[in-house]
Amino acid sequence: MSPNGGRRGGSNRGSHGKHGKGKLTGKQIVLIVAAAFVVLCLIAQCSGGSQSPSSQPATTQSASEAPTASGSSSAASAAPSESASDTQAAPSQTDTAQAGSTDGGNLAQTVLDELAVQAPASKAGYSRDQFGAAWSDVDHNGCDTRNDILKRDMTNVTFKDNTHDCVVLTGTLNDPYTGKTIAFERGQDTSKAVQIDHVVALSNAWQTGAQNLSADQRLQLANDPYNLLAVDGPANQEKSDSDAASWLPSNTAFDCEYVARQIGVKHKYALWVTAGEKSAMQTVLATCPSQSVPTDGGVSDGAKAATQQLAAQDSAAQDSAAQSQTTQDSQAQVAGSGSSDGSDVYYARCADARAAGKAPLYAGQPGYREGLDGDNDGVACETRK
Repeated sequence: MSPNGGRRGGSNRGSHGKHGKGKLTGKQIVLIVAAAFVVLCLIAQCSGGSQSPSSQPATTQSASEAPTASGSSSAASAAPSESASDTQAAPSQTDTAQAGSTDGGNLAQTVLDELAVQAPASKAGYSRDQFGAAWSDVDHNGCDTRNDILKRDMTNVTFKDNTHDCVVLTGTLNDPYTGKTIAFERGQDTSKAVQIDHVVALSNAWQTGAQNLSADQRLQLANDPYNLLAVDGPANQEKSDSDAASWLPSNTAFDCEYVARQIGVKHKYALWVTAGEKSAMQTVLATCPSQSVPTDGGVSDGAKAATQQLAAQDSAAQDSAAQSQTTQDSQAQVAGSGSSDGSDVYYARCADARAAGKAPLYAGQPGYREGLDGDNDGVACETRK
C-alpha cells in the first residue's frame, strides 16, 4: 500500500468518525422526547397555578361580606351576591338590611354618624299587618314573642300551668321608661299595665326604610327581642309612634341607653334617621359620650341600677312629702283644738278685744290676761265710765 493510499485511508476514517458522532441514536431520540413531554407537563401545571390567584377576588369579596350576615341566617347566602360598592351605594336595599348588624359595643355617636339622614317617607300603605301577625313565634321556641319578653324583663315570674313556662301569670317590672315598680298580673283588665314596646316604632320604621324590606324581614323586625322592651302601659301609649325628637322616657337615667338602642335597631335594619331625630339623639348622647350601642336585648345592668336608684330616690321623696303632710295635718289639728277652747286666743290690746266683740274679759275666759286687767279686779278691758 502506497503512503498516499495510507493517508487517504486515514483521512477517510477520520471523516467517517465525524459523521458518526453527528447522528442521534434511537435511544437518544426517545430520551429527548420524554424530556420534552415532562417540560410541557410542567408548563401546563405552572399555567394552571398562575390562574388560581385570579379566582381569589371572588373568595375575598365573599369573606369580607360574611360579617354582615350576622343579623340573619337567610341573608348569609344573599350577601356574596352583592358587591361592596352596591352595599354602600344603597344601604336601604333589602339584602343589605337583612344582612345588617346592630354594631353593638361601638360608640353610639359613631354608629349614629353612619346612618343615612333623609326626610321621612310617606306613611301611605302602612298598617300593622305589614309586619306580620302580632307576636309571632319567630324563634320557634313554642312561646309567643310577648310572653318571651315578659319573661325576660320581669322578676318573680310565675307561669300558667301546663304551658311549658310560656304563659306569664304574674311578675314584677322595674319599668325603664318611668322608673316605677309595677306588679304585673295577667287578666283582661290588668294585663295592659305592662305592655311590650317597639323601641323603634313600626310606623316610624315604615317611614324610614322598612318599606324597602321584604315581608319576612319586617316580621323579624317586629318580633326582634333587640327592638322590644316590657314597659309601663300608659308610657307606651303616650309614646305611640314617636321618634326621639318627639318623645323620650320620663326616667332620664334611661335616655342614653334608649337612644343608643334605637340607633342599633336602625343600623341593623338599614333604616335612616331624620335630621330632627339625629339632632335629638346627639343632644342626649352629649350627656353620655361614652355610651355604646347595646349588644343584646333587654335593659343593661347599668341602666337597671340607675333606674332602681332613681326609684329609691323617688320613693324616699314621696315618703318625706307624706311625712311632712302628716306633720302639717297634726299641727292643724292641734291648732284647731286649741281655738275651740280659746287657750290660744291672745289680744295685744283691749282695742283688739273690743274689735273682736269680746270685751270685757273676765278672769278664766279666753283672751283674759293680767296685762289687760289694769286694776286687777278680775275684769279686763271693761268699759270706763
